[in-house]
Amino acid sequence: MHFRIQEPESMSKLSPTEYLEQLKRNSPQQNKSVAEPKPASEPADVGENLLFDSILSGPRQGAQASKSNLGEKRISNLLDRVNSLLSEGGAGNKDAFYPHAPRSLQATKLSEDDIEKLVFKYLLTKGVATGRKISDQIKVSFTLIDPLLQRWKAEQFLDLRNSAEMGDYYYGITDKARDRARRYAEECSYCGAAPVDFSDYLEAMEKQSIAHQSVSEEDLKRAFQDLLISPNLLDKLGPAINSGRGMFLFGEPGNGKTSIAERVTSCFGSTIWIPRSLLIDGDIVRLFDPGLHEVAESNDVDAAILASADPRWVEIVRPTVIAGGELTMAELEISQNQMTRVCEAPLQLKSNCGTLVIDDFGRQRMPVDELLNRWIVPLEKRYDFLNMPSGKKIRVPFDQLIVFSTNLEPKDLVDGAFLRRIPYKIEALDPTEEQFIKLFEIMAPKFGMEFDRQAIDYLVETHYRKVNRPFRACQPRDLLLQVRNFCVYKGKKAVMSPQAFDFAVENYFSVM
Repeated sequence: MHFRIQEPESMSKLSPTEYLEQLKRNSPQQNKSVAEPKPASEPADVGENLLFDSILSGPRQGAQASKSNLGEKRISNLLDRVNSLLSEGGAGNKDAFYPHAPRSLQATKLSEDDIEKLVFKYLLTKGVATGRKISDQIKVSFTLIDPLLQRWKAEQFLDLRNSAEMGDYYYGITDKARDRARRYAEECSYCGAAPVDFSDYLEAMEKQSIAHQSVSEEDLKRAFQDLLISPNLLDKLGPAINSGRGMFLFGEPGNGKTSIAERVTSCFGSTIWIPRSLLIDGDIVRLFDPGLHEVAESNDVDAAILASADPRWVEIVRPTVIAGGELTMAELEISQNQMTRVCEAPLQLKSNCGTLVIDDFGRQRMPVDELLNRWIVPLEKRYDFLNMPSGKKIRVPFDQLIVFSTNLEPKDLVDGAFLRRIPYKIEALDPTEEQFIKLFEIMAPKFGMEFDRQAIDYLVETHYRKVNRPFRACQPRDLLLQVRNFCVYKGKKAVMSPQAFDFAVENYFSVM
């Protein structure tokens, strides 16, 4: 049974940290008075009850002495987490963005017709579902949609198939509503999370913009700790990342350009909130992409604190979107599936507040000039214009760090006007001999081998110095993989040896 924590009027004006401190002082361990049960007529605040029941409940009579301070420890852990969230720009920071759960249908900026379309289409495909299952499907609170379900039942659009737990019912669509549901599905088959109004998305992007982030030298070292990067290269990357605009990352194949680009976003060390879908001019545009976006991990305390978030939004790691040679102009515009009529957001919208990597720049299917002309204004103005299926143009934020990764010289690819808009040009140089050997030392344990300096000296002298072969950062990993496979084939323990390296080099460089 849950009890509501009675809070004095003065506590409602406290900050989150002060509020929890006050709760700590008034907790059952320090105040023996029993909390009053929450009146049945009062709306249940499930998230609050679950959180504070588990944290503030003191040890029951007869519990072991070692558990006597459990409530105290939980309070301390919670306070630490709240302070962490506030310092990172969490729910309690007035300058940060946090999507609070709407308390009314009006607060969602959705009409009853919008909800009706989603519910009817879902029941048309699902058949039967409980009210809470419908709520979970469209990501709108059961408290908000329950009155609508009851009204549609009274209007004979829905019927009750069975009773469910906690005063809920199994709903099915009636013949009266089936034609309406089919018409909705023909217009657009989408029946997932209710969309977020476009104006709310714009506000979120502004508050979470990378322009508000700065990267220190320590942040950069932390982000690149698993790569062997020279201090000189780090010093060039830092200012480029802080510019929040863009950079050319060029150099020979295999020197880690893509690996560097993938780690750039992690320098910011934070998460952002994005809508699962957007409502733009009557069209639903899917934004959250499980293939590109990584949902932020959370522990039990995080889940309890963040239970008040609007479920139409999802917290993700700042995105890193990589587009290679397969990039086409169509992927830079809002696309609509002609069968389902569902719209998909373009790559630059999915990468907002993160990093967009154009890998193998210059080898895309589209001409380089076409891509540059498409982005020359957004790179300068920090906003873009997209065409909706209706033909209307909308202005959207162009808020990401763009990394053009290429094996070619930037000046051979683009003209001076475009180079001026990409102020940082950073070359990923070949590793030195010392760095090359160090890479073998780092990679050997990953392949179950011990580092053998004599075997490496043989490799460097015989297969690099004598033939004037340049070092590449990817080669230690690739050669050790060949060595391991050779040893497995011979039925031997995986070890570095001149014989194994001779075999690996002959295979690896046979057509290079």
